[in-house]
Amino acid sequence: MIIDAHQHLWRYDAARYGWIDDSMTELRRDFLPCDLARELRANGVDATIAVQARQDDDETQWLIGLAHSESFIKGVVGWVDFQAADVEQRLERVAHEPRLVGLRHVVQAECDGFLDRPAFRRGIAALGRYDLVYDILIYARQLPEATRFAAAFPKQRFVLDHLGKPDIGGGELQRWRQDLRALATLPHVWCKLSGLVTEADWHAWTPGHLRPYVEAALEAFGPSRLMFGSDWPVCTVAATYEEVIAIVRDAIAQYSPCEQRQLLHDTADGVYLANVEHTR
Repeated sequence: MIIDAHQHLWRYDAARYGWIDDSMTELRRDFLPCDLARELRANGVDATIAVQARQDDDETQWLIGLAHSESFIKGVVGWVDFQAADVEQRLERVAHEPRLVGLRHVVQAECDGFLDRPAFRRGIAALGRYDLVYDILIYARQLPEATRFAAAFPKQRFVLDHLGKPDIGGGELQRWRQDLRALATLPHVWCKLSGLVTEADWHAWTPGHLRPYVEAALEAFGPSRLMFGSDWPVCTVAATYEEVIAIVRDAIAQYSPCEQRQLLHDTADGVYLANVEHTR
């Protein structure tokens, strides 16, 4: 079995998805469960985690509704305003939802130092009362900040999205690898092997360009703390779903069947879905 731990769904609206700029015109349309289901069937993927793509409460509720109606969507990583004065009440309103498995904020769009803000950390402290994951979405330069942040909450489960977005297109490797290893020393942090093709040259990448980053992640976290994520449909600006999953399958081909299952299924299942009722 395979779990895709990171994919998106949306009904496209230009005002609500302003991050989809002119370089990503192919994303300016609806991407719905029926579209995703075709990709999953074609690539032997059994289940997914749907992740927020805009920062508002309505989208989170919409994704939760889809997870209740679509059997392959096993969980949702949504959003709340962690800096709100009433963050405890906001968390209380969504935390009871059985399909909500985590939350995240688009920190990559914030100024450096955002994860050190007292107001944001107060929200994360409140999250600790619930059995929910926090997904860390950052750029590579923010990895040291993320390490300080995660170290401050040793009882909170964290998942790093997209390997911290290394600058693959620019060929930057050494500093990112050093910073990734520092984050990986924290045992309550896991990592998604996802989002690589969009950090490379969209039109000229090869598996060889990506392999050093995949290998560095495997060295830092190991299969038991890594999970596959397609980042579909965002990945389609640079690669097909088939190409994205092939990158991961090829990279772990030399690992034992048990280790391959960990990365393709067990890690995501244990981190996100251990306490989710799998039947409907």
